[in-house]
Amino acid sequence: MQGVDPSVPPSGPGCADCDAADPPGWWFHLRRCAGCGHIGCCDSSPGQHASAHAAATGHRIVRSFEPGEEWFWDYEAETMYESGPALAAPEHRPLTQAAPGPAERLPEDWPQRLHR
Repeated sequence: MQGVDPSVPPSGPGCADCDAADPPGWWFHLRRCAGCGHIGCCDSSPGQHASAHAAATGHRIVRSFEPGEEWFWDYEAETMYESGPALAAPEHRPLTQAAPGPAERLPEDWPQRLHR
C-alpha cells in the first residue's frame, strides 16, 4: 500500500492536535496516519484533525486507532480497505482510555457537538 510506513510508531495515545490545543480538546474516535504515525481525531470529532493532517501533509492513508478495528482509509481515493499491512505497536489507543475522550475533557453536551 503506497504511502504506508509500517515501521513508524504512533505519535501518542490520543489526538496530538487536541492535546496541544489551548485549552486541550476532545475526540470521538482516533485515526493513525499510516505514513508518519500522527494520531488525529476523526471527522465526527469537533477538531477533525486526522483529515486536516492528510490535507496539510499529503499523507492520504490512515488506519483506525480504535481497539478491534483494522481498517484503512484513503482520503484521496475515498476508499476503505478492510485490512492492510501490520503497523508498529501499539495498534490502538489504550483500553483504559475512554471513547469519546479523554473523559475529563468531555462537555456534557458532547453528542450535540459531533459533526455528522
